[in-house]
Amino acid sequence: QVELVESGGGLVQAGDSLRLTCTARGSAFLDSAIGWFRQAPGKEREFVAAINWSGALETTADSVKGRFFISKHNDKYTVYLQMNGLRADDTALYYCAASSSFDLPTTLNHYENWGPGTQVTVSS
Repeated sequence: QVELVESGGGLVQAGDSLRLTCTARGSAFLDSAIGWFRQAPGKEREFVAAINWSGALETTADSVKGRFFISKHNDKYTVYLQMNGLRADDTALYYCAASSSFDLPTTLNHYENWGPGTQVTVSS
């Protein structure tokens, strides 16, 4: 079992940066791929970025490529989402999730454990 908690969200202006943190409890996290997803009001939850268990492989959605970067702390229990050049359409509730897959899954159904989310609001 893996428990996840997101932090770092807030209200920022367009063009600003934020770094979200996903902190985990449970040794199973060390073997998990970690993904970031987001859900805007009235929209479906969508994939943002994922990183594999070792931190050596990562992928990001085309919509945020070049602006958002995922990384894993050396302790392996913390995953970051660095968000630069934020836009109004990045406003959403951001979730981190853990997957037992050794690949880099980009779909919700491959993730077994989810955090409660952290709100990011970007004013234009």
